[in-house]
Amino acid sequence: MYYNVLKEFFFEKKTELKPVSNIPALKTNLKKLDAKKDVLIWFGHSSYFMQVDGKTILVDPVLSNSASPISFTTKAFNGTNVYSENDIPEIDYLFITHDHWDHLNYETLKKLKPKIKKIICGLGTGQHLERWGFDLNKIIEKDWGQTILLDKGFIVNTVPARHFSGRGFKRNKALWLSFVLQTPSLKIFIGGDSGYDVHFEDIGNKFGPFDWAILENGQYDKSWKYIHMMPDVVLLATQKLKAKQLIPVHSAKFALANHTWFAPLHTITALNINKKIRIATPKIGEEVDLKKSDQNFTEWWVGIK
Repeated sequence: MYYNVLKEFFFEKKTELKPVSNIPALKTNLKKLDAKKDVLIWFGHSSYFMQVDGKTILVDPVLSNSASPISFTTKAFNGTNVYSENDIPEIDYLFITHDHWDHLNYETLKKLKPKIKKIICGLGTGQHLERWGFDLNKIIEKDWGQTILLDKGFIVNTVPARHFSGRGFKRNKALWLSFVLQTPSLKIFIGGDSGYDVHFEDIGNKFGPFDWAILENGQYDKSWKYIHMMPDVVLLATQKLKAKQLIPVHSAKFALANHTWFAPLHTITALNINKKIRIATPKIGEEVDLKKSDQNFTEWWVGIK
């Protein structure tokens, strides 16, 4: 089985893994946002910024041009690197879901280090941050099933994911997880990478309903469906979480699987015609108003070669 997966990944012919044209993107000025606005701004793949109830939040930031330890491999798609570390304001809470290179980026975090006030991550991930010179007093490392009081009205619960970790040949020396973020006015599921399993229903029953679920939808394959969800079960996971709205991420910046670059967003929106879950599909850099349920988004990936 393992041999067949490697053979398919490295030797079978692939088409349209990367766009030839630039990915369309906007550049919202994060430092001049209205302090009263509750917004999410996606940077492509699984990186995004949120301003919620006056707090600034960053999740799995990868602002470099590569999602690999080898800089000339796994390059970002043209047009996706519109944000740099200089564009990021001071960050109250940095969430790291796991230590893979496309979620925990050394180059990005070293440059952001002076701006980060508090880091929330899984057990073992803090060792990377400590080695990179981060203040241990800023790092909150937790196991699954724990509660963190960040500030008045800001509570985080750490919950399971079905994935793995590792930045080299040794795997699973750090924990992978997702987060339930309760703010004074919103409840948000911050999903890391995960295959589908009963944990989504368990989380929905215990913590739901959610105003938003942010779930991975991309870099999937039938051969590794147990660690990355296929689009149909992303919709099922959204329902099991009892989430009112979905933002699909983990696509449109890096090619880490054999599907076409546009397949994740094309497929999940097509599958959703009958399910009628509200899906927000912003361009990179476009504001998602977290308090607005009727904001419209274009199918921006259509027609891009």
